[in-house]
Amino acid sequence: MSEYTVISETRDQVGECPVWSVVEQALYWVDIEGRLIRRLDWASKTQLSWRLPERVGCIALSAKGGLVAAMETGVFAVQLLAASEVHLSCLASIQHPQTNMRFNDGRCDAMGRFWVSTMCMDMSLAALVGAVYCLDESGLGQPRVDGLITPNGIAFSTDGKTAYLSDSHPSVQKIWTFDFAAPAGELSNRRLFADMTEMPGRPDGAAVDVNGCYWICGNDAGLVHCFSPQGELLRSLAVPVAKPSMCAFGGPNLNQLLVTSILPASESRAQPGLNGSVFALDAGVAGLAEPCFSRFPVSSI
Repeated sequence: MSEYTVISETRDQVGECPVWSVVEQALYWVDIEGRLIRRLDWASKTQLSWRLPERVGCIALSAKGGLVAAMETGVFAVQLLAASEVHLSCLASIQHPQTNMRFNDGRCDAMGRFWVSTMCMDMSLAALVGAVYCLDESGLGQPRVDGLITPNGIAFSTDGKTAYLSDSHPSVQKIWTFDFAAPAGELSNRRLFADMTEMPGRPDGAAVDVNGCYWICGNDAGLVHCFSPQGELLRSLAVPVAKPSMCAFGGPNLNQLLVTSILPASESRAQPGLNGSVFALDAGVAGLAEPCFSRFPVSSI
């Protein structure tokens, strides 16, 4: 078992999308099914929570302050107020191809765009209706990648020339890379990066370190895997939860791997254990500061 420090006071149903704010020295993350955004002040260890009207798939820091959140019906600017109050402003709505869908994984690129994915909430259907969108000045537009079931693992290489994407559905379990033209925000040349069907754990949320290595949670296996930029599995860290969901680099020196997790459906919060908690690992390497969303749709200004 890797050395770890538990940093959350709560256990989430579906903890996801840890985002470290360098300016605030604070960690944000979400509980998707709990419809919550959470914040932990690193120095004081004070934790706050805000309840949203919809499930929140992913969040990003906003260049205007606050957050942006991809939810069920669209992407919203979020101001977290006192007394757990929230002010929402819709940046872009979405018309899903079928009912019972929401946003899932997401991350900003270095140019300030917000890349977000969608999925059918009933994974048992294995519906190929999931897609990846890019939010910028023109709105969400058309899908940049489609035909996915449970898109995850969105990340960008340190040089900004490669984009990563996974599909964590049990029938897929693959990670791909794309050539990424950062100035134009274009993806091309999709290719297989790693096939995890014969590896422990399904590919879930991910992050990239300063050396360009790709860290991805092995959901259902209690592992976090580290791949080289060439797709070679370098090591796997055992973690104290069954379903690690997403990782991010944070802490004062950006050298802590912060990991959210999921409480299995068969388990309750009353049972002992750490499933659903957020914890920090010393991965022996640092990450980069998370970019802020700055490419606000013209219609929202």
